[in-house]
Amino acid sequence: MYGRVQGVFFRAFVQQEARAKGLRGFVINRPDRSLYIEAEGEEGKLSEFIERVKSGPPAARVRDMDIQWCEPAGYEDFQIRY
Repeated sequence: MYGRVQGVFFRAFVQQEARAKGLRGFVINRPDRSLYIEAEGEEGKLSEFIERVKSGPPAARVRDMDIQWCEPAGYEDFQIRY
């Protein structure tokens, strides 16, 4: 995820949205100032999550997203990684 996505509470926003939808996975800031998310759960909930994350919190500006669907990794919760 690219744009103004660091320093705007985006990771906390992502975690809150994921947990509200019962998703599991993680979110982490990348050194290039982008954001990386892995999320797994029900397909419909994932689609809703993607739409919410496209907007982000009020101070964020999402410029681009690269979405890839893959097999679940078996996460137990949704975490913010550092």
